[in-house]
Amino acid sequence: MKKQNHEYEFVLSLEGGFDDYDRLEGALFKAGCDDATLSLRYGRLFLAFAREATSYEEAVVSAIADVAKAGTRVHQVDGTDLVTQAEIARRVGRSRQMIGQYVAGKRGPGGFPPSDCTIAEGTPVWKWCAVSHCLHQNAMINEATAREAQVAWTVNLVLKQSQRSRTSPATLPEFEAGLAQRVMKVLER
Repeated sequence: MKKQNHEYEFVLSLEGGFDDYDRLEGALFKAGCDDATLSLRYGRLFLAFAREATSYEEAVVSAIADVAKAGTRVHQVDGTDLVTQAEIARRVGRSRQMIGQYVAGKRGPGGFPPSDCTIAEGTPVWKWCAVSHCLHQNAMINEATAREAQVAWTVNLVLKQSQRSRTSPATLPEFEAGLAQRVMKVLER
């Protein structure tokens, strides 16, 4: 039985700057990104896709391949890494106060993941993949949404590693390996 195509919406941010917006837009269109809208925000180019595919993974991976065919590279799947409490509330269609109660353990079964860091005083952020897993377990989002968050997180990890391997000095892998060994020794104690 053949899998049906569904439309998946996502945004890819592109690496680097741009010299000729119109040329890039034409190259992206010819390469298969005719289902995306190119925009410039905060000094970075973004492609907002509405792509038909059999899965979210296939949609994202095929879009990355099409961007590469156009002669540029994807920086990341945008909007999928870190989220504020307000963004979590927006994504699940609940109030910020309700999400605050989940975060504080005053509502729900508990187990909301701790924040990953604070971007400003009083503004914690979370990894969307961890939050989406918790929200799915508590029936606040569906399994497909939680799976998409995990896929985007994994794709972004691979993209970051690719970027580092292309831009890091040759001595960095040795440094990283040595540092990794030191940290692992500490963790094994």
